[in-house]
Amino acid sequence: MSAATPALGSKPRRGPLAWAGAFTGFYPATASDLSDLDPVARFLYAARSVILVISAQSAVIAGLLAATDRRFQTLPFVLVLLGFVVLHAISNLSNDYFGYRRGHDTAESPRRRYTLHPVASGAFSMRFLASGLVVLAAVAVAVAVYFVALRGVSALVLAVVGAVLLWAYDAAPRALKELGLGEVASFIVWGPLMIGGGYYVITGRWSGDAFLASVPYGFGVASILIGKHIDQRGFDLSQHQNTLPVVLGEGGARLLNRSVVIAMYVLTAVAIAVGALSPLAALVVVALPRALRAVKVMSRPAPAEAPAGYVGWPLWYHRVCLVHNRAFGWLYILGAALGAIWPALRLR
Repeated sequence: MSAATPALGSKPRRGPLAWAGAFTGFYPATASDLSDLDPVARFLYAARSVILVISAQSAVIAGLLAATDRRFQTLPFVLVLLGFVVLHAISNLSNDYFGYRRGHDTAESPRRRYTLHPVASGAFSMRFLASGLVVLAAVAVAVAVYFVALRGVSALVLAVVGAVLLWAYDAAPRALKELGLGEVASFIVWGPLMIGGGYYVITGRWSGDAFLASVPYGFGVASILIGKHIDQRGFDLSQHQNTLPVVLGEGGARLLNRSVVIAMYVLTAVAIAVGALSPLAALVVVALPRALRAVKVMSRPAPAEAPAGYVGWPLWYHRVCLVHNRAFGWLYILGAALGAIWPALRLR
């Protein structure tokens, strides 16, 4: 049993508690550990639900910015939250589906080593994965149709851009992640598209402030993906997948990612200074120790093997960036929530 993917142990295996458990950890160690989970819990593990929090955070930030401007609408916000999480789940499933079909997710691949692959492990069939994608796609289309009916052509443009980026990231014949553009796409999607676009469909109005406020969080999500692609750079190089770290080289990619983490704080300060964010967003400084740890870790080459008890190997830079972004994201949300309570504090 791998230390990187701990078993379920005594965790609930059926019902809402089992579903909640899928949002709090990696896959179990073996396919047999999933066999007696109910279908919903198994599907949530297949969708890598533990990482879907970043999409929920983007939706919540958009909603809080709308509340700050006193333009918050409940139903549109709920559907934005649902739509973002569903689209992220589609992306995760699609990544595994096409990665396996194209022969990239081999036994030697980092994807097969840091956590259980839903198909390659035998835990799920390609039909199960494809069926799940169809169900999620139907939900996403229904949400998009609602917003097109509510907001018109602008919402249609946002939906089309999101769908194209989702398809192009890993399903296109020449996927963005193979062209050194996947990391850029992640910034666009989880930053301006989700937060700036989410603000628009919630309120019916465009906001330059919302787009500026989206940049620090978008950078945080990009840092996670850059870190992951640094971790699997050697394998991607052997598979001719030209991710950004393959294009830049390991040293250049680690320097870029350190700069991205630092820029999250600089741009938060800029957004506060111009009034796009409340001064209370400065609460993100509480995450600085994790940011400094991320920068320190990315300043050095990764160890040759996993430290004792380490979870998620061979992901190294990815994990430290994920831990930092989770803290940054929740503090960013707390600052935005307090700003929504006291909107007059903005520096205007």
